[in-house]
Amino acid sequence: MRRLSLFVFLVTTTLASAVTPDGRQKLVLIAGKPSHPPGMHEFRAGSLLIEKCLKAVPGLVVDRHDMGWVTDEATFADADAVVIYADGGKGHPAVQGNHLETLRGLMARGVGYGCMHYGVEVVPELGGKEFQSWLGGHYENSYSCNPLWEPSFTTFPVHPITRGVKPFKIEDEWYFNMRFRPAFGDGIAAAKDGDTSFVPILVAAPSDATRDGPYVYPKGPYPHIQAQKGEVESMMWAVERPDGGRGFGFTGGHFHKNWGNPEFRKTILNALLWVTKVEVPADGVISTVTDEELAQNLDRKPAPKPKKTAMETPKVFQRVAGR
Repeated sequence: MRRLSLFVFLVTTTLASAVTPDGRQKLVLIAGKPSHPPGMHEFRAGSLLIEKCLKAVPGLVVDRHDMGWVTDEATFADADAVVIYADGGKGHPAVQGNHLETLRGLMARGVGYGCMHYGVEVVPELGGKEFQSWLGGHYENSYSCNPLWEPSFTTFPVHPITRGVKPFKIEDEWYFNMRFRPAFGDGIAAAKDGDTSFVPILVAAPSDATRDGPYVYPKGPYPHIQAQKGEVESMMWAVERPDGGRGFGFTGGHFHKNWGNPEFRKTILNALLWVTKVEVPADGVISTVTDEELAQNLDRKPAPKPKKTAMETPKVFQRVAGR
């Protein structure tokens, strides 16, 4: 109780724009627990690469944590943003124990919030309203879908997150058809909902074959997804909230190797600065990641089993390979 009381006191008495004792903005980056086959959902290894790429950014400190949550919630007292790169759904770190209440207090203080890949999914009854408020939207099972495909991102809005980002094309498990706030529609155009502003960052049109599936899990296809053939979709978006906080959702990040793509990586590094209220350089965050670095810090996972036909593959394994 003493520890919880101290945390509540620190949170409620810290200014909305917190800084560390040495005057820097603080990003709390939370990596999820190991999951999926090798090379997929490498949350810890990906977060370590992100931390390395942001190390030299002036005015920023990255406080990275593993296994789905921080080791001591007192670290939130001077946090400017919290970003979660982890599995979602019922197991989402944000909805375990009292975490949603903790985050609710941080959001009220104007702390930024971001979620990446499976981390954009929550069960509507368990965090859905909060994610719509803090992020602008979320993945909803059987409403959203998760195919493996290769969108081509050719144009970008004028926004700090897109500074220096050049057109790129990359295969990933890009989710789309998020459950956005009604005021944001399909999430493909800038919009406002009261004092909350919404900007789509990465937008592309899935091919008809992508919409026809199969999706990773459930396999689909869904008639409402097929009915939108020819339409564009939003795979990353950003919001500015009336409490002063910022938020973003990013649906890529399934394949660890994609952190080796400079445009893919720059988009996220820019977003992490922006959500933490650190000025994004005019040319975006410049960074390098070598093949050797990509191969480091990978989770210890069992080797993938030999492929089976759809009839032979247990449903539980089908689900593990996705999201």
